Amino acid sequence: MPLHFQTPEAALELIKSGDRVFVHGSAATPTFLLEKLAQRKEELRQVEIVSISTFGKMPLIGEGMEDSFFFNSLFVSQNIRNAANSLNGGYIPIFLSEIGQLFKKEILPLDVAIVHVSPPDAHGYCSLGVSVDIAKAAVDAAKIIIAQVNENMPRTHGDGHIHFSKFNAAVFINESLHEIDYASKISHCEIQIGEYIASLIDDRSTLQLGIGAIPDAVLQKLSGHKDLGIHTEMFSNGVIKLLESGAITNRYKKKHTGKILTSFAVGNAELYSFIHDNPLFSFQEASYVNDSAVIRKNPNMVSINSCIEIDLTGQVCADSIGSFQYSGVGGQMDFMRGAALSEGGKPILALGSVTKKGESKIVPFLREGAGVVTTRAHVHYVVTEYGVAYLYGKNLRQRAESLRDIAHPGHRESLDRAIFERFGKTKY
Repeated sequence: MPLHFQTPEAALELIKSGDRVFVHGSAATPTFLLEKLAQRKEELRQVEIVSISTFGKMPLIGEGMEDSFFFNSLFVSQNIRNAANSLNGGYIPIFLSEIGQLFKKEILPLDVAIVHVSPPDAHGYCSLGVSVDIAKAAVDAAKIIIAQVNENMPRTHGDGHIHFSKFNAAVFINESLHEIDYASKISHCEIQIGEYIASLIDDRSTLQLGIGAIPDAVLQKLSGHKDLGIHTEMFSNGVIKLLESGAITNRYKKKHTGKILTSFAVGNAELYSFIHDNPLFSFQEASYVNDSAVIRKNPNMVSINSCIEIDLTGQVCADSIGSFQYSGVGGQMDFMRGAALSEGGKPILALGSVTKKGESKIVPFLREGAGVVTTRAHVHYVVTEYGVAYLYGKNLRQRAESLRDIAHPGHRESLDRAIFERFGKTKY
């Protein structure tokens, strides 16, 4: 079929003042079109931008942009963090699994969706590539769809296919995707945490891992395991090396046996090349991948997530520093609950014991204004570089003592005092 591409200027004329515009996220952030959209700042007013985490520079933020663009974020990323905590932005706390419903039920109706896709195949279908997650729901719900078609976007298998005819405008580019690699950031702390977590993982387990130094460190320690499976909202470079070691077979998963199920991927060019047209990977909507009813069907489901701080009773703050919005709820609770309900499942929270400033991340009380992403009733395993605390079934004092024992040695005395002040002297 003949393909008709527009100039970016012509395509972006479809966006009007007062529109709510979805922007594709993560490695699929359509930076080229966003830079062109920023050039319309003088003529546009109060365009609301909705997205999860975006990568790279954010050209819609900065001096002179305040009256033109407002960020209503579903997951705050570094490039919009200051805006989200200002009068020029906001944050919507919501599980990743439920974001699509905001669009489909018109709780958050979309006027426009800007997506980043692969070139169409022989049948005219483009792929949402490395980021299907909530983008598919946005495409289904938006009145107008503008596509950034990129030769370098991998074509991924799953349900992220959109026919070219569905686009109201399409702009062709040839640019590299956003890349992230945490391998160089793995320290002794993460290596030790990785060893503790690996010791909790049995052969034939199915894994959910996020992005960052800790997940990559865990993956490095699993090469001796057998018949592991992957069911995760996202994955990064470390999965490829573990695949090549033979540890991942997906043989014992109950959902999508033999395949890696995910909703998005973030990594380097090697990763993007590996997943291109690779039927081993199935990229599905987050509403399905992160559904705890689906997750729990995999036996021995292991969920590994991180947090900013945890109090002595097990309350977990993973999205804010006090009242300062740092990230978002994301899929942590989706997978923590799914793993807990799985036969033989293990929900694991992992964190370094101290911040870069040496402050304890295990605290008597969460900071004022902190958001509780995972409640203390949902927490089972907590891992630091000093060991593993198992909280499930323990009372508040027992939890506090278990967490004290895996805190940094320099903070254990103060935590012990906090336990005494709260619970008194033990009778046992």
